[in-house]
This record gives sequence, structure tokens and C-alpha cells, in this order.
Amino acid sequence: MSANADPLLRLLQERYAERWRIRRTEHLWIAAAVDPDADHAPTLVEDDIEVFVGQLEDPPARVGRGHSLLSASWFAQRLTEVRDGVYRDPTPPMA
Repeated sequence: MSANADPLLRLLQERYAERWRIRRTEHLWIAAAVDPDADHAPTLVEDDIEVFVGQLEDPPARVGRGHSLLSASWFAQRLTEVRDGVYRDPTPPMA
């Protein structure tokens, strides 16, 4: 849904632009953190706008590790970064 067609979406995008990238579908509100290393949940998905705005203001804690799995040593030893955000495993598939 475009921000031009949805004034509430545009308002939220402007209000939280420094912290979140916000979009929506017909039934869901979705926010992705601008900072991937933030100490809170990196993604919010809600069907209730009031709950969604509450989480934008006070996001839930991050679940699991505080860093991307791509930064884990197992991946770092096996993957080659082709370009920003794109990785390749040179190991051929197992037969």
C-alpha cells in the first residue's frame, strides 16, 4: 500500500523515519529497524495499529543472539562476500 494512498502510513513513516522503515499490507503493519545492530527487535509485525504504534515507541527485546548469523565464525570461515550483503559459499554441493 502506498504512502500517498494511506495518510496514516505516511504519518508513521515521517514520525519514525530515523528508527524504522514502515510499510503495510492490507492486514499487517510492518516495521524494520534502520539500525540492524539495535538492542531491540529488528522487525515488528502487527495487525492492530494501536499495538504496532506501542511497539514503535517501546520495541520488544531482541530474541536470540544480538548479532547476525552471518557474523558467526562458522559462516565467516566458509562464505565469501561478493558485494555488500551478498555472500557465496564456494564449497560444491554434497552428492
